Amino acid sequence: AMAGEGSTFRLRCSLLGHGQDVRGLTRGLFPEGGFVSVSRDRTARLWAPDGLNRGFTEMHCMSGHSNFVSCVCIIPPSDLYPRGLIATGGNDHNICIFTVDNPAPLYILKGHKNTVCSLSSGKFGTLLSGSWDTTAKVWLNDRCMMTLQGHTAAIWAVKILPEQGLMLTGSADKTIKLWKAGRCERTFTGHEDCVRGLAILSEMEFLSCANDASVRRWQISGECLQVYYGHTNYIYSISVFPRCKDFVTTGEDRSLRIWKQGECAQTIRLPAQSVWCCCVLDNGDIVVGASDGIIRVFTESLERTASAEEIQAFENELAQASIDPKTGDLGDINADDLPGREHLKDPGTRDGQTRLIKDNGKVEAYQWSVSEGRWIKIGDVVGSSGATQQTSGKVLFEGKEYDYVFTIDVNENGPSYKLPYNVTDDPWLTAYNFLQKNDLNPMFLDQVAKFIMDNTKGQTLLSTSNQFSDPFTGAGRYVPGSSSGSSTVVGADPFTGAGRYVPGSASNAVPPVGGVDPFTGMGAYQSAAAKVENIYFPKKDAVTFDQANPTQILGKLKELNGSAAEEHKLTEDDLIILEKLLSATCSTSTETPTAQQLQTLWRAVNWPEDIVFPALDILRLSVRHPTVNENFCSEKEHVQFIILLLKFLNPKGKQANQLLALRALCNCFVSHAGEKLMMEQRDEIMTQAIETKSGNNKNIHIALATLTLNYAVCLHKVNNVEGKAQCLSVISTVMEVVQDLEAIFRLLVALGTLISDDTNAVQLAKSLGVDSQIKKYASVSEPAKVKECCRFVLNLL
Repeated sequence: AMAGEGSTFRLRCSLLGHGQDVRGLTRGLFPEGGFVSVSRDRTARLWAPDGLNRGFTEMHCMSGHSNFVSCVCIIPPSDLYPRGLIATGGNDHNICIFTVDNPAPLYILKGHKNTVCSLSSGKFGTLLSGSWDTTAKVWLNDRCMMTLQGHTAAIWAVKILPEQGLMLTGSADKTIKLWKAGRCERTFTGHEDCVRGLAILSEMEFLSCANDASVRRWQISGECLQVYYGHTNYIYSISVFPRCKDFVTTGEDRSLRIWKQGECAQTIRLPAQSVWCCCVLDNGDIVVGASDGIIRVFTESLERTASAEEIQAFENELAQASIDPKTGDLGDINADDLPGREHLKDPGTRDGQTRLIKDNGKVEAYQWSVSEGRWIKIGDVVGSSGATQQTSGKVLFEGKEYDYVFTIDVNENGPSYKLPYNVTDDPWLTAYNFLQKNDLNPMFLDQVAKFIMDNTKGQTLLSTSNQFSDPFTGAGRYVPGSSSGSSTVVGADPFTGAGRYVPGSASNAVPPVGGVDPFTGMGAYQSAAAKVENIYFPKKDAVTFDQANPTQILGKLKELNGSAAEEHKLTEDDLIILEKLLSATCSTSTETPTAQQLQTLWRAVNWPEDIVFPALDILRLSVRHPTVNENFCSEKEHVQFIILLLKFLNPKGKQANQLLALRALCNCFVSHAGEKLMMEQRDEIMTQAIETKSGNNKNIHIALATLTLNYAVCLHKVNNVEGKAQCLSVISTVMEVVQDLEAIFRLLVALGTLISDDTNAVQLAKSLGVDSQIKKYASVSEPAKVKECCRFVLNLL
């Protein structure tokens, strides 16, 4: 039973099993009341409550990582795995997925370029991972669906929010980001150091903890509602009690703290420097993992509390712990000024208060327990401990953990350099990389390597495997903008790039698309009485913009040519050449466009942006012709061509240009060369195109929806998972701003085409919340195609 108000947590049990630091914990779904732990000893262990006494039994030990395991989460049950799955992330850059009854992984997810240090699961089988490679990735079953880019340092914490499609990431760049359908919606700033943990309170609120020793409570809308202080050092993890807003935190100050009604209600000290992780079980008991490799469970329930002997043994262990004053956990210590044992006669004023006394020249630390009304010894304070480090992975450098970070002075008056080092690294390689990175003379190699070996004497790990990358030379330097293999566009969200689309406003230059429905021709709809069959998707061919008025276009071109600056002016001959090109590509004539015509067109489309639109319109029409398509989209020309069109998609530019560039991109899909180019450049094109959504111009919206549809048609043919994920994200993003029903219709057809015959895509669409976005269109009365198409899509979802 949950204990009443104001009750105290006491030890329930201590569990031995792991050989090194316990770095991650999560409550399990099966067996009920159990949990999973992961450790630097490279294993994960599943624990079940033993019915007879107050302890837990290790059900089995899972191995699959070639290096430390740093995080764990449970993937909820599905039809295929009714007991759910266990996901673990490690320093080997991998994520292992286990069933609850097999010690070997079911499968391994590869893709991150550095340590995976945080995992969170969502509905429909989605998994979110955070890594020191500065990215988070969204996985569905065994595939990576999208990569969230935007942080400039390690992502230490990730959480999927209850509302579909929303995700949070916390980073060593001190910020937290909220992502919707794969693009960054908001950045939360306030923490003064690495954000280490996140916990969800409700759909609207969440908590974060950080190396600045504070916990913050935030609203999803962006404001920080409260800051909680209490810890005296890094806070590593935070976990919320079921069905309330109280929470627990653990950190580098050797403590577990229980927070009730916004106050620190209880502090439990542990005989280990780093208390890495905690989780709360369904019954309200708290499990903590620490650098001594022991898992401890604390409870408010009297019947689950450990025996008096076990509690005494725990207190003895605590009393014998040695506390390093350098950590600052106990404030500044001046041994000469400390009082003697008599100081412990005065009661403390609050739970968790610490007091130092000096007894026979030895400094001892005590902590006040309100519930027991006594001072409990929490350890001996010892002098500074040289270069050895009591626990591993403590020092942070550039947002990542290292066993050591040395300061190296190469010469008396020059600057000093930081050299990070893990005991699993090769000292010579580390020394070599350090000299290279800081542009120092290679003759120092022996000296630096010897320095590392002398200062890490005896600190080696068993059976280390050298296959993981050096955190320095491997994936892992966080220098934003440095060439790390992760992404070419610095900071661009790989989904939507900078990530937000803005469509243009009215453009009078282009006549509206005439009444023919580009999808079904004129009269393909049956009466409502007949059984409606799905004539909408999956769509097999690209949709193009064919409507043309060559005389108007040429008239406008001549008029603007008259006012163009000398260096841009076209001659009479040029104008005749363009007229011929138009007639060759717009009529059914048998003429083939010539190289001369294409060169002239290229000069015209490079006009200044305020007068270029008629030339762009000629490009839009002529690119449908196989010869023109081949010319502009072939291997040698295509770079210039794509750069040109992307330039016109700038939402700050003229809307007529945005519209015509989008239509030209749509028309590229008609020939093989164009389709190949569009698919190769998909990421860049989609990223830029989505920007045009912001102006409220319905023609731009229709063109943007059509471009998305043409991508859907291609992706349906090749079944490219990441491509489909990007396309779904674009559809979801554009749906939010588009009002025009023709644009909505084309987005619905795109959505239907993407998810046809693909259960993965259906699951991903659901996890992005697309079904709730489109429901309202199922009741649109006119045009009927919107409603019909929407219902077909909803049937798939």
